[in-house]
Order: sequence, then structure tokens, then C-alpha cells
Amino acid sequence: MIREYKGADLNKLMNIWQQATTLAHSFLAEEFVKNITKDMRTIYLPDPTAKTYVYEENENILGFISMRENKIAGLFVRPENHSKGIGSSLVNHIKDNYENLEVEVFKNNKIGLAFYDKYGFSKVEEYLFKPAEQVIFKMRYNTKSKRNENKSNFY
Repeated sequence: MIREYKGADLNKLMNIWQQATTLAHSFLAEEFVKNITKDMRTIYLPDPTAKTYVYEENENILGFISMRENKIAGLFVRPENHSKGIGSSLVNHIKDNYENLEVEVFKNNKIGLAFYDKYGFSKVEEYLFKPAEQVIFKMRYNTKSKRNENKSNFY
């Protein structure tokens, strides 16, 4: 089941974020991750302008997606639940509300890039993200032209 985020979910989402970040972002400097961890808890997840949805099974949160306008600000799934269709389900849940989806992914995030490539996102820009000293790919998905494709290919 996918539902809207509630403030009481914060600690569970932080746990998922930390597990997924440790796996997918091992190339990031420890100090950068420490700062982002604080910001996730105090700024990004509680942000009332963001739309965050959680994927829940048997009262256990397995993943979440956060949107800011048409941008996927974060998509994180518990590592033990990767490749089970949870990330795709979360993107499927939000995509019909936007003509184009955008996401920014670190070039060295092989897990994230593989997911977005498989889903059908295209790279549209590349730039250096100075705070992390890492290259980021900006990717876009045109939901209008993809609406009639067979969604089962994404699981």
C-alpha cells in the first residue's frame, strides 16, 4: 500500500535513508553525509511543500519517495527490498500527476542510475555538485509520452 507520509514516520524513513545511502553512496565523504543526515531529519522530510509517500506492507515501511514540484527529491528503498518493484511502484504512483519528472543522481550511484535507466529516464544534463565534489546527472522522464507503455516491464 502507498500512502502519504505522516510525521510519526520520520524515524523509520531516516532508517531507510541511512541504509540505502550507505549502500548507494559509499563514495560520498563522511562529513557530507553527516550534514545531509541532519538536513534530512530537520529540513527535507518535514518540509510541508514536499509531497512524500511511503510504501508500506503489514505496517512496515519499505520505501519512500519525496517530490518537490516535478522533481523526485528522494527515492529510497530498504536494501533488502531492492529489485522487488517497490521503487517502480512509488514512481508509478506519482507519475500521472506530472507531465515530466526530473531527478538528479550522482554519477557514481550505480544503483540509482540503473533504476532510472531501466525505468526510462534520460540524461539531459551533467554538472559538478561542489558541496560533494561529485558529478551529478540530471535525468528526465516524459510521462505524457510514456503513459501507454506496458508498466510490467519495470518490475
